[in-house]
Amino acid sequence: MNRYRDWLDQAKANLEHAVHSVEAGDYAWACFAAQQAAEMAAKGLHMKIGQIAWGHSVVDLFEALPAQVRPDKGFLEKMKILDKYYIPTRYPNAHPRGPAHRYYTEKEAEEAIALAKEALEYCERQSLAD
Repeated sequence: MNRYRDWLDQAKANLEHAVHSVEAGDYAWACFAAQQAAEMAAKGLHMKIGQIAWGHSVVDLFEALPAQVRPDKGFLEKMKILDKYYIPTRYPNAHPRGPAHRYYTEKEAEEAIALAKEALEYCERQSLAD
């Protein structure tokens, strides 16, 4: 049983969580949830084409796709932004001082959500292109 759809559905739920986090003013968590949405979407696409993907780097996951479904360099460059939100959004020791949440802005969270949405839409398009 191929559970790629479960991964894409979870990616959508994570994206919704990111949106709600922005509404709550929790920008660090919104950035992390957006990164998770893109990561899970990419893993879902891997699963759809019969591959198992490990790791948490959005860029690495997309780069590991076969050439016929791999996104272009411009897309991959944008995804690097999301990779920066995997660890430092959650750990105080990733920053010089203070809690992690104080280092993230609404603008960054909105950008992360837009990028995660782009990643999810890309994966959904590729999943339908049989």
